[in-house]
Amino acid sequence: EILSQAIASQSDLLVKWGGVAPKMAEEAHALAIDQVHIPLRRWMTFNSNMFVLTVFYVLVLQVVQKALDDANVSESDLSAVAVTIGPGLSLCLRVGVHKARKIAKVFGLPIVGVHHMEAHALVSRLVNKDLDYPFLALLISGGHNLLVLAQNLGEYVQLGTTIDDAIGEAYDKSARWLGLDIQKGGGPALEELALEGDPNSINFTVPMRQHKDCNFSYAGLKTPVRLAIESRNLCTDDIPISSATEEDRQLRANIAASFQRIAVLHLEDRCQRAVEW
Repeated sequence: EILSQAIASQSDLLVKWGGVAPKMAEEAHALAIDQVHIPLRRWMTFNSNMFVLTVFYVLVLQVVQKALDDANVSESDLSAVAVTIGPGLSLCLRVGVHKARKIAKVFGLPIVGVHHMEAHALVSRLVNKDLDYPFLALLISGGHNLLVLAQNLGEYVQLGTTIDDAIGEAYDKSARWLGLDIQKGGGPALEELALEGDPNSINFTVPMRQHKDCNFSYAGLKTPVRLAIESRNLCTDDIPISSATEEDRQLRANIAASFQRIAVLHLEDRCQRAVEW
């Protein structure tokens, strides 16, 4: 049973830097996990014959404390502390591990190191109590495309992975090329625009249909999307979707819908291969 959850988003940083900036991400993690003053902006100015260091600090709510408060428990009520140990950016992982070790030391609790892709695979058993081993898990994100056979707790067989880009990377890149507002993520933005388009208007090719394995490839889908944008003379770099003409918006929507249809068909193909395996 999930008693509470607290989420800290870095969507504003993702938009500003066009992706993950490791050092900024580390600072944002530290901000979110502990209620501390962290310098987010620094620059030097020259004033009255001397240099002045200007630093802006931001104070935010501690998500760990919020999760405890929402569950109406304290650290002393805990039986253990679970923390992500990988895969991911080491700078960001270090922030979480440091916090977990601090809580564990103060309250004499064991630490459970969690592989977060394993956690994604097993979370289905948290909501579906009737799900027994073995089962097939499809794990997709900005950095991962995995088909995994979960045979038991801690026993997994990787049936397929991406040979280049993951589906989330293809969504994010396509959303930026289409001039979408990715404040809430490229995937949601593209999916929303795709609802306005014709998914059969552009004949993109489903990747790797001739391959008999369970691997994925999305790099080969990104290139046709870029070519479709350029061949239609869409100035998406200079004109965001919010300023597009009705005709321009429809063209972008058609590209988004056509891309999404093929991206999902590729998932279906590889899952079917895994079932047949």
